[in-house]
Parts: sequence; C-alpha cells; structure tokens
Amino acid sequence: MKTYTTTQGDTWDYISLKELGSETHTHLLLKSNPDRAKTNIFSAGIPLNIPDIPESTITADSLPPWKKGK
Repeated sequence: MKTYTTTQGDTWDYISLKELGSETHTHLLLKSNPDRAKTNIFSAGIPLNIPDIPESTITADSLPPWKKGK
C-alpha cells in the first residue's frame, strides 16, 4: 500500500483514475480510508492510503484495447 497526498479539488473518482487506473476502484479507496469517506472534494495536503488492486479485479475484459495486446 502506498500513500497519496491530495491536491485542492481532488475527488475520489479522480484519485482512483489517477492512482489505480480506473474510476471503478473508488470503493477500494473508500475502504482503505474510512475516516475520510464523507469527504467529496478534498483540500490540499491530506494523506490517503492507496491500496494494492487485487489481481482478481484485473481481467482482460476490463482492460482498454491498447492493453489487451490486440
């Protein structure tokens, strides 16, 4: 698990996209940061835990075309 420090205006879905590669992993961020779950838009300087993505959530069908090797 790594740490991300927010910048002014960050949102859960933006952090998920930026740090985990997809907005679909937002629930993993929320689970790793329960004390911040009620925050919608972050101010700068807040450290958040960025979880490792479980291998089972990454499938060939969930990858964009350029990562599928086709």
